Amino acid sequence: MSTLTLNWMAVAVPFFLFFMGLEYLVSKRQKKKYFHFNNSVANINVGIAERLLDTFTVGAFYFVYDYIHRHYAIFDLKPGVLGWVALFLATDFVWYWYHRLAHEVNVFWSAHVVHHQSEDFNYTVSARITVFQALIRTGFWTILPLIGFPAGMITVMLLLHGLYPFFIHTRTIGKLGWLEYIFVTPSHHRVHHASNPEYLDKNYGDVLIIWDKLFGTFVEEKEDAEELVYGLTKPLESHSFLWQQFHFMMELAETVRRTPGFVAKIKVLFGRPDDIDPEIRDHLERRFLSRSSVRTTSRRFRGYVLGQLIGILTVLFVFLLFEKQVPLYHQVLISLFILLTLVNCGALLEQRQWVFYLEISRFSLLILMAFPYLNNPLSFSALFIGFLLTLAYFSHLQKRYLRLVYGAVSY
Repeated sequence: MSTLTLNWMAVAVPFFLFFMGLEYLVSKRQKKKYFHFNNSVANINVGIAERLLDTFTVGAFYFVYDYIHRHYAIFDLKPGVLGWVALFLATDFVWYWYHRLAHEVNVFWSAHVVHHQSEDFNYTVSARITVFQALIRTGFWTILPLIGFPAGMITVMLLLHGLYPFFIHTRTIGKLGWLEYIFVTPSHHRVHHASNPEYLDKNYGDVLIIWDKLFGTFVEEKEDAEELVYGLTKPLESHSFLWQQFHFMMELAETVRRTPGFVAKIKVLFGRPDDIDPEIRDHLERRFLSRSSVRTTSRRFRGYVLGQLIGILTVLFVFLLFEKQVPLYHQVLISLFILLTLVNCGALLEQRQWVFYLEISRFSLLILMAFPYLNNPLSFSALFIGFLLTLAYFSHLQKRYLRLVYGAVSY
């Protein structure tokens, strides 16, 4: 009998969701409106994608660290109290410079910008990490095995180090006394996420605030914290999953296309985000992001979106927990189903009419998942008849679906 192997990293999903829910209840008790439905759904959607794709990349990251350590390490550092302290300081120091350059260099900002798009500031914002950002961070962290830290130590440290920043994405916790002088606190990180001119590009630290004080990027949160404005200096005004992921990459690509000369193009890639013409996003939005005239906030609509979010979080948790028991065929289809659902949720929040095509695609994936278990010829006949009926009544089904989801509006 084969042993059931569980991936206990899946527990991170309910762990973080618990604290998001707890913060929501605390904010309600404080009578503060720190959560908005569309923003929270969009934030969690980004986090779901990162957690899913991280399943397929974490092994590759470990291999990179291990390969560098075995072949190119300058020193051979051993686990021990001093070793762990040195690794912590080195990890936090590298993070500071990765984070700072992610704000100052266009090609890095194109991955990091997603983390700053939300106009809310709460624990759901901590989920806004893209797989592109994870790849870039890994590139920076390769300095650690090169110094001589083993891959196992690095992996453990990154897991522990990555827990801390989750808890500093909140407005429910005020200043923390003497801790403000040493650690990055919620107060410090609120400054980092604020788009007020006096707070821009400050407080890059992850656990320790000493790097910001050492390199001149520290600013203290003023007493009028309620006046902080969060999000981008030019608000995105879109909850589309795909647009949030790729809008700045497209802006950067369009800027490079318009810039004459090879050297000048390279300078754009490694220039500052401030130098990108804001008009380019307006141009791309007119081309790729047509606005919907439908704007419903009915309880039924919100319930439908929330149901999809809860459902996909459940699927993600079960998939991650039993990942090693899931055949590759189903791993691919489940991953596509989750990603398509995230696009679907974004399209619903944007209230697009073409969302019905996504629903059909998701249903098709479910059929493909069940396909290996359909041995009865009657099942194939039923599927074929259902396919023909869908084609015949497609327009009617689409109108009916849109009316059920968005309400009685004119399409």
